[in-house]
Amino acid sequence: MKAILVRRTGDASVLRLEEVDDPVPGPGEAVVRIETAGVNFIDVYQRTGLYARPLPFTPGSEGAGEVVALGDGVTHVRIGDRVVSETMRGTYAELAVAPAERLVRIPAAVSTDVAAAVMLQGLTAHYLTTSTYPLAAGDWCVVHAAAGGVGLLLCQLGAKKGAHVIGTASTSEKQARAREAGAEHAIGYAGFVAEVKRLTGGPGARVVYDSVGKTTFNDSLDALAPRGMLVSFGQSSGAVGPIDPLVLSRKGSLFLTRPTLAHYVPTHEELVARSAELFGWVEGGAIDVRVDRTFPLAEAAEAHRALESRQTSGKVLVKPSPGRR
Repeated sequence: MKAILVRRTGDASVLRLEEVDDPVPGPGEAVVRIETAGVNFIDVYQRTGLYARPLPFTPGSEGAGEVVALGDGVTHVRIGDRVVSETMRGTYAELAVAPAERLVRIPAAVSTDVAAAVMLQGLTAHYLTTSTYPLAAGDWCVVHAAAGGVGLLLCQLGAKKGAHVIGTASTSEKQARAREAGAEHAIGYAGFVAEVKRLTGGPGARVVYDSVGKTTFNDSLDALAPRGMLVSFGQSSGAVGPIDPLVLSRKGSLFLTRPTLAHYVPTHEELVARSAELFGWVEGGAIDVRVDRTFPLAEAAEAHRALESRQTSGKVLVKPSPGRR
């Protein structure tokens, strides 16, 4: 099969298309013919070496397609099922292996492309707004990178729950997209603390969902109301440095958390429950999944450059195989 291999860490040019052996499923595993793979910042972090992986490796953990082989003991899925997962191994390839219990069947009304585009980011937006800080009607919240894949979903879910969403984005075009997605207000990053205080009438936001990291972290704390929560769930601008816990006290007895999806879908049952609600929102039109652009597998490097450029708004996909629908 054809797959992207990373033989050394570095810029996007290290992503090379090669011919490799087809994967063989072990006990409890399934092989999926990948029709669409999601491109995410974790793939970039692994490619650059920020998140270390043994070399060589095939990037990608999010993908959707058809089950074509099963290992011993698999009961969750069958050959021929259309499935999606955010925890496959090496989805920048024509075939990928996944633990069968981490595969979710795609509802008939949801396309394979949409499933691949929404799985990781949709589950992230789901747990952030229902579990990490459960948004309620009337809450003021700030969503950084509001025109990105997770950001657009957070804006939609915030509006769905009746929260007052303030989205930040770098350009007027992106701010317009955030408003279209449900942000009540969309602003730039410069001076956003003062604007959040003005919009909230002084106290600040109850929660800031921050995927940007280094460049927004301190200001995000300042934008919070007393006893507010900073949810730092990404670092597209770089890693956040050490913080003295006393800072949280001085700024209003604030809460700080650095969640990750794995801790919110630790079991098959919780994964299926969150996925069912997420796909229910998609089927019912409660959320719209925006795909910014799609690249063939051979152009995976261009997909990474597009994501890193911060010029995308919505999901970036790669297509290893022609889809059935």
